[in-house]
Amino acid sequence: MSSEQSPEPSTSDAEPPAPEPPRQRILLLVVVAVLAYAVDLVTKIVATATLEGEEPIRILGGAVYLQLVRNPYAAFGMDFGGTWILAIVAMGVVGAIIWFARRLRSPGWAVGLGLVLAGALGNLTDRIFRAPGPLHGHVVDFISAFEPNGSFFPVFNGADSAITIGAVLIVVLSLMGRDYDGSTTKSRKEQEKEQEQEQEQQQAGEDKA
Repeated sequence: MSSEQSPEPSTSDAEPPAPEPPRQRILLLVVVAVLAYAVDLVTKIVATATLEGEEPIRILGGAVYLQLVRNPYAAFGMDFGGTWILAIVAMGVVGAIIWFARRLRSPGWAVGLGLVLAGALGNLTDRIFRAPGPLHGHVVDFISAFEPNGSFFPVFNGADSAITIGAVLIVVLSLMGRDYDGSTTKSRKEQEKEQEQEQEQQQAGEDKA
């Protein structure tokens, strides 16, 4: 007697499970953003309370000078033609990062985007709440590298530093082939190669038939 065997389910028909929401990566982004934003906010409060009207304070052997500068321009004193434009751009950056966060699978990208988000929020807070008025507020800068008065490099703050570090981290990850979804350039190429081989096998089977 021939025993009947139940047909095995076709692996080609089985759909891969949907990836789980990247809650851990979003949490990491939020934690990094909150911590960096808090550092920026606290240091600006201390700077405005202690450096107003004071001469530049030399620290770290002259590597850093602390002095209060109210900056109507962009990061590192760059002028893009209007404080309100910079505020709107910052809002767009914040919104884009929040929307993009749901796609994150890479911890490195989460840290980088968290730093950029914190920096954008830090300077945006100044533009909204500081004088001379909403969307026209001047950003508090207080770090001058190597020379006072921004003679060597424009005076900056913690938010500018967070944006720079986050952007550099993202660029480095991109150059290393690590994408925001956790995949790598090598793995994507291998997947594409496997798909091409499967298509060639299917085509060969159809030709034989």
